[in-house]
Amino acid sequence: MRDPYAILGVRRNAGQEEIKAAWRSVAKTVHPDRNQDDPLAAERFAEAGRAYELLRDPVLRNHYDRVRREAELRRMEAMKAKMRGPEPTEEPVGAETAEEAISRIFGVEPQPGSPASRPRPSRAVERPEPATSAKPEAGAEPKQEEPSHPEAAIVRRSAAPAADIVAAIVRRIRGRIAKTAEKVPDLAVDVHATLEDVINRTRLAVELPDGETIKITVPPGATDGQAIRLKEQGYRVTGMTRGDVVATLRIRQDGPFRTHGLDLLTTLPLDLQNAVLGCETVIETPNGPVAVAVPAWSGSDKVIRIPGKGLRGADGESGDLLVELRLMLHEKPDGKVTDLMRSLRDGLYL
Repeated sequence: MRDPYAILGVRRNAGQEEIKAAWRSVAKTVHPDRNQDDPLAAERFAEAGRAYELLRDPVLRNHYDRVRREAELRRMEAMKAKMRGPEPTEEPVGAETAEEAISRIFGVEPQPGSPASRPRPSRAVERPEPATSAKPEAGAEPKQEEPSHPEAAIVRRSAAPAADIVAAIVRRIRGRIAKTAEKVPDLAVDVHATLEDVINRTRLAVELPDGETIKITVPPGATDGQAIRLKEQGYRVTGMTRGDVVATLRIRQDGPFRTHGLDLLTTLPLDLQNAVLGCETVIETPNGPVAVAVPAWSGSDKVIRIPGKGLRGADGESGDLLVELRLMLHEKPDGKVTDLMRSLRDGLYL
């Protein structure tokens, strides 16, 4: 089964009333009686019903949310393990030189040609040299004896470890090539907002798949479908640069005002008299009251554009307000209107 939240088009923290309203809307849209030419209509209707049954039950919903979070955490751990690669096996080593100590500390390979990159001699038991009574001849320059085997060289090198380590660090700093750490893939999420949130630039809370909650401030001039990037707020993987969160803004379109880019769209109901004769009225918008002049003989679905009364963009320019006229009849029949229409249809004039 697909994600029930996605099937009904609701947020993961939606309340029961919102879920019920979404179910009614989806069921009305995908009902087989209204989609007789679609062979998959019945399947979609049944899928929406199963999603509603799951989300309306608090126990089933909590169980589904918990299983989804656990699955997401397992997927993240698998991705981290795949990025890290196989764990290196540690091999026993003997006494290390300064170059080897720096290689171990900084996690890099020994420099080519350095003592640490050469094969290390095997340890041998040092035997004492036999004592001799021979003395150097008078006036002869004494010779500096070479060590009898490599172990003596190792002992002499480690006699001053501090100087060797400092020298090795300097060589590493001078010869090291800086490499940019690989970046973790970005995390894509949806952030749902109302029109008032966009206008007031509200800070919105978004729950990430790992359970962490972050705050996103709606940027100026934000529009529906706009991507908001949060630097280094995504997945964490050891040894890699933390990824970004790419949040796609989803402005709710179920209120009296809808958005199309920076334009605001709304519907203005008219009775027959105002549609024929024209009128002036005032409508309340999120940006304040706006006067609308309806021209005479305005049919249904006619759109009146009012420049500069939409949403304000990042550059300071505003979109337009689009008012769609909708011809409506009175709730109770009007006798005069009925007689007039009948006379026009039958050719009788009063």
